[in-house]
Amino acid sequence: MKLRTKFSLIIMPIALIGMLLLLTNCGKKDNKKTISIGLIAKNQTNPVFQAAYTGAKDAAIELGKKYGVEVKINWQTPTDENPQKQAEAIEQLARSGAAGIAVSCSDANILTSTIDKAVGLGSEVMCFDSDAPKSKRFAYFGTDDFICGQMVMKNLAAQMNNKGNIAILAGNQSAPNIQNRVKGILEELKNYPDIKLINNGIFYHAETPEQAAETINRAQTLNPTINGWACAGGWHLFTKNALKWDAGKVKVVAVDALPPELDYLESGHVQVLMAQNCYNWGYKSVEILLDRIINKTKLDNPIIIDQLTVVDKNNSAEFRKNWAKWIGSN
Repeated sequence: MKLRTKFSLIIMPIALIGMLLLLTNCGKKDNKKTISIGLIAKNQTNPVFQAAYTGAKDAAIELGKKYGVEVKINWQTPTDENPQKQAEAIEQLARSGAAGIAVSCSDANILTSTIDKAVGLGSEVMCFDSDAPKSKRFAYFGTDDFICGQMVMKNLAAQMNNKGNIAILAGNQSAPNIQNRVKGILEELKNYPDIKLINNGIFYHAETPEQAAETINRAQTLNPTINGWACAGGWHLFTKNALKWDAGKVKVVAVDALPPELDYLESGHVQVLMAQNCYNWGYKSVEILLDRIINKTKLDNPIIIDQLTVVDKNNSAEFRKNWAKWIGSN
């Protein structure tokens, strides 16, 4: 009896230790490290930013598995474009411990100091779509907007046979990406001496479909000699019956290729679209941030350019298929 008792006293602690180790290992499997990433676009209504949000959520799932972590996307985009609300969201995310933040800047001047503050609080911050180049953000991912503007003007010139009068639809005057597109349009315009920009021919507006459509139609009515529009964005094409002229009468080249824009392309009201991979804005931002947060990767060049796709009637149907994945639309 004494021997059996001693043996039991030895075995029982060993069994308890084994159970504790098993429970500890189970806990490790269930309690993955959580990485919070804030995503701040310009507004919630523009489908290009909805596509970016989809891309970010997909990246969180796929790359979370790759790194063995749980990635949470904290979508803090204002309903309507408002740089002050973007600034408040950046600071709130940083103070709440977000490891990374990706932002499309509505106004770089307003957001620069807040981005710097967030970096000081320990968040890794990058920009997508619209940059704040003087801030302490470590990267920008998106279009080379100056080249984008040049491509818009080059394609418009070809559609106009290198002659005529144009105007520029220019969106938010404070947005860095739009400013650079307009600069690109104006620079490329110098190559076409028989194409003239009408007097006061740059038309800024709030970046909503209604405001953009009203702006372009009012300008066309007041300036009937315009026979080409270089559009730094495609806001006016997000709504139906936005262009109040017969298809092909006025040539139009615009940025982005959303399903409603593709409708105008296929009807002949728009001739060419410069398509951005909006889904990649979210996916690649999460990928870049995780590489920075987990692998401590330092970039040789903070500017990471995503190439544009030129879309016309020949490839519009194929490009449209992307939107089924990006926002569940065709």
